[in-house]
Amino acid sequence: MKKSIYSVAFLGGAAVQSEDQTYKDVYDIARKLAEMGLTIYNGGGPGVMRASTEGAKSAGGRVIGVTCYPKILYLNWEGRDPENRFDDEVVTSDYFERTKKLLLLTDIHLILRGGTGTISEFGMTWASSYIQVGHEKPIILFGDFWDSIIQNLKKHMYMRPGEFRVYTIVNSVAEAVDEIKQML
Repeated sequence: MKKSIYSVAFLGGAAVQSEDQTYKDVYDIARKLAEMGLTIYNGGGPGVMRASTEGAKSAGGRVIGVTCYPKILYLNWEGRDPENRFDDEVVTSDYFERTKKLLLLTDIHLILRGGTGTISEFGMTWASSYIQVGHEKPIILFGDFWDSIIQNLKKHMYMRPGEFRVYTIVNSVAEAVDEIKQML
């Protein structure tokens, strides 16, 4: 029995620039998902977040930004990107609440190239999906670089076999969209 899928969280690097292939891929995926009627969620910042907004909006789609405005200015926090023009905003008080809310509000988690924030988002959704068997949310890892990351985790960490069943690795826009279409 298929689950009801209405939304996709785009998780990835704030440092991704508009001329980067990752930015273009995110734009295209978000556009195609919006055409399918899915709501796009992101963290309201630049990079992958803005690319997903722009892609979805180009297709007339709806985008929700889950943002945070910390009381103390974080040194390495990308903050709220005023160029990320989403439709609605869910405001949280810190990075961890933002990530948790972003993962809880969405049905699929699409994780792209990024940095430490992306690694933490991946860890949070992976752990959550693994422990919530039967209620897990699909995780799609975009890019062939994930293969070597996963192999290194298998080699160097204490991983249980069931932990590797909760994600799918895709390597193209078409594969990502097809994977999500199969879930609808």
